[in-house]
Amino acid sequence: MTALKIASWNINSVRARIDIVERFLREEQPDILCLQETKVVNDIFPGGIFHQLGYTHQILHGQRMHHGVAIISRIPIREDAESQWRFDWQDNGEARHVGVQLDCGIRLENVYVPAGGDIPDAELNPKFGQKLAFIERMTRWAEQISQPTLLVGDFNIAPLECDVWSHKQLLNVVSHTPIEVEALAGLKAAHDWVDLGRKFVPPPERLYTWWSYRAQDWAASDRGRRLDHMWASPEVAKLATAHKVHEPCRGWLKPSDHVPLVTEFEV
Repeated sequence: MTALKIASWNINSVRARIDIVERFLREEQPDILCLQETKVVNDIFPGGIFHQLGYTHQILHGQRMHHGVAIISRIPIREDAESQWRFDWQDNGEARHVGVQLDCGIRLENVYVPAGGDIPDAELNPKFGQKLAFIERMTRWAEQISQPTLLVGDFNIAPLECDVWSHKQLLNVVSHTPIEVEALAGLKAAHDWVDLGRKFVPPPERLYTWWSYRAQDWAASDRGRRLDHMWASPEVAKLATAHKVHEPCRGWLKPSDHVPLVTEFEV
C-alpha cells in the first residue's frame, strides 16, 4: 500500500494568492492539489513556482479573469486522449472542469460549480437556472461512471443543516436552498458517492469551508458554509484514512474566502 494525499482548494485567483499556495504546499506536502477559480489563462499560469516545489505534472484548463481549474501533482497524472476530460457542464464554454487518470487506477475529477447568483428563482435569475442545469448534467454523467472516481471541488452548495451557520436564516439564500440541496442529493445518489467530509466528521458536527469577505472578523462571527467537497466512489472511499479542513488558511495574508480540504488514502 502507498500513501496518497490529495488536496482541493478554491483559491480565488492563483496569481494573486501564490504566496499562500506555496506556503500550504510546503507545510502540508500533498501529492496532488486541485485548484478552482484560478482566474488565469494557461499561458500565464504560474507553473514555474510549482515546478520548483516538485509539482512537475500540471493539467490546466484556464480562462481569463474568471473561473478556471487546474490539477498540479508531484506524481504522474494524465489525460486520456480517447475520453472527454474537460466537460462543459455549463454548456457555454466556461472552464469549470478538468479530469485526470492516476496510475493507481483512480480517476480524479476537479469541478467548479457556478455560484448561481443571488436570487433562488430560475425565471428571475437565469444564473440560478444555469447552476441547476449544471448539476443535472453532472448527474447524468455520474450515472455512467464505470471506474473508481474521486470528485472534488467547489460545489457551491452546503447540503446539510450543520453545513451552515444558520439553517433557518439561509433557507432562501443561494447555496442552501431546498431545490439546490435536492439537486445535489440527486447527484450523490447517481453514483452512490461517499461524502468524505461527513465520513470523517459526522453530522451534526460543525464543518465549514467558506467564510465571506464581508465579515469584519470571519473567525469571531464564524458565519461559515461547507461549499467545498470531496466525494468518492464507494471503493475509493474505503481507501480513505484521514480528512482535514484547513481552517487556519482563512486567516493567512491575502486569503481566499475558501480553505483547502485534504484527504489521505492508502492505495
